[in-house]
Amino acid sequence: MMIHPLSDVMSDNIGQGSQIWQFVVILKHAIIGEDCNICAQCFIENDVCVGDRVTIKNGVYLWDGLRIENDAFIGPNVTFTNDRYPRSRKALEKYPETRIQTGASIGAAVTVLPGLTIGAHSMIGAGSVVTHNVPERSLVMGNPARFIRYLG
Repeated sequence: MMIHPLSDVMSDNIGQGSQIWQFVVILKHAIIGEDCNICAQCFIENDVCVGDRVTIKNGVYLWDGLRIENDAFIGPNVTFTNDRYPRSRKALEKYPETRIQTGASIGAAVTVLPGLTIGAHSMIGAGSVVTHNVPERSLVMGNPARFIRYLG
């Protein structure tokens, strides 16, 4: 495991072989699997679970309720949300679970609304806004993200 000295990692739940780059903040109860690559300037809250061999590119914030399964790819500046009706100083007791299933790839600057499932081995095109669940092995893109085709 490699943790850059300019990161702030409070969690002891970091898997073998994972790399945490500079200016990353990981809160105490977050779970990061083995052989992950967490790139610079990411933030990971407490109620987050990241599987094995996951790549999280620069500028991604993982909020409470997010579950990322093995072999997923999260592109740069992907935005996850966890509250459909956010208000200042009005935190939810429990945040909806957003699930990124095994082998899914999310392109740069995608926005994912809360409580959705991104299906296994699916792909979301850069800049898309995901407002509904994404089926397994499908390509979606656009605003809002629409089904394009199934992937082989």
